[in-house]
Amino acid sequence: MSGENIKDHCGVFGIFNHPEAARITYLGLFALQHRGEEAAGICTSDGENLHLYKNRGLVGEVFQEEHMAKLPGHLAIGHTRYSTTGSSTLINAQPYQVDYSRGQVAVAHNGNLVNAQILRAELEAYGSIFGSTMDSEIFVHLMANPAYRSVEEAIIESIKKVEGAFSLVILKEKMLVGVRDPYGFRPLCFGKLGNSYVLASETCAFDLIEAELIRELEPGEILIIDENGARSFFPFKEKGIRRAHCIFEHVYFARPDSTIFGDNVGLVREKLGRTLAKEQPAKADIVIPVPDSGNFAAMGFAKESGIPLAHGFTRNHYIGRTFISPSQAARSLKVKIKLNPIREVIDGKRVVVVDDSVVRGNTAKSRVKLLRRAGAREVHMRISCPPHISPCYYGIDFPSKAELLACNNSMEEIKKFLNVDSIGYLSLEGMLSATTRKPGDFCHACFSGQYPTPLFDEVDKLKLEKKRSS
Repeated sequence: MSGENIKDHCGVFGIFNHPEAARITYLGLFALQHRGEEAAGICTSDGENLHLYKNRGLVGEVFQEEHMAKLPGHLAIGHTRYSTTGSSTLINAQPYQVDYSRGQVAVAHNGNLVNAQILRAELEAYGSIFGSTMDSEIFVHLMANPAYRSVEEAIIESIKKVEGAFSLVILKEKMLVGVRDPYGFRPLCFGKLGNSYVLASETCAFDLIEAELIRELEPGEILIIDENGARSFFPFKEKGIRRAHCIFEHVYFARPDSTIFGDNVGLVREKLGRTLAKEQPAKADIVIPVPDSGNFAAMGFAKESGIPLAHGFTRNHYIGRTFISPSQAARSLKVKIKLNPIREVIDGKRVVVVDDSVVRGNTAKSRVKLLRRAGAREVHMRISCPPHISPCYYGIDFPSKAELLACNNSMEEIKKFLNVDSIGYLSLEGMLSATTRKPGDFCHACFSGQYPTPLFDEVDKLKLEKKRSS
């Protein structure tokens, strides 16, 4: 995406039975940094107590040697965050840890619940006191119910009550748990590092620590790892819930070197670009990507069309992914300094610029302006996904139809707004055909308006804060 703000889900990591659990978790979070840049946290267990440190900032900024020294233990979970529900404050950083009647528990959550308000109201009615405004805290309150006879029962029964997108890593004093919602919205991978078990949002984290991928957790799976090994529970199996993997993981979120939902992300993006060239051809001299997420789609477009691929933008890699910057002011600043056009490549050329998506359109418009200033004779924009026409309830920050460019404008109006010579989007069918999974295995609600779950809550990342102040 050209750097437009979307409510990024987060990155989670967990490890069981490693003498350097905190340091391995740090490396895992470093590999998952692209999934959230607001805050990071690590919680470890030494077998008796949990130890937590979290702060706002990038992983490399948050954790210094002095912090790592205070995170002992051979179990750990970690989280790198962009705020999906709740504002960007330290209290909303994760992992979220509490003490309760059965000891201590910490949770790191990737996704968004759609019945958070209902559950929170019920819990508060029975005496629960919340310390944050994020939906992730709901999990620990549900698990703390004294009626449950064991930790396993508490986790299983609690997960049955939540609705929406959630991939979780849960830490107890002597236990690591991985949980994936029954739709499988967000990826969660299971692997092994020597004698240690590891969990991560994406396989790129395994590559960095040289862990071996065993498999992805199945949708609806609860994987419990303790001294007895790893065992799975499937509390949703009898319901026959269909898969609803987030297709936007392949389009934008995941790193191209990751394998999720059974496919390599980079190869899927290249196929998106090839299909885009077939569906939306253009007469041009060069194809240029909007780096980095547009790189593979542009490569596919160039290969299929026969138009030479050129790198017309230089990216400042010290600037993060602008779309997950939490405020418009921060996004605007990053837009100006993130990419710089190379005039010698662009001047006098008819340019096809390939981007992964256009949501609000402001950032894409600024990119076109840069290309015009660099001397582009024509600018043809091609987008490797369909137009965004509906809000996402599952962890992507385009919550209002009023903010969606394609929802409120015709193609001709979009073309005029962006100041391009032509605009072309990939079709829904073309996008879904780029993976090896069945088209029905994906959630594409933001493109089609077809939601796989019931919807309960208003779509607002600050919904729980508004409730608290009302």
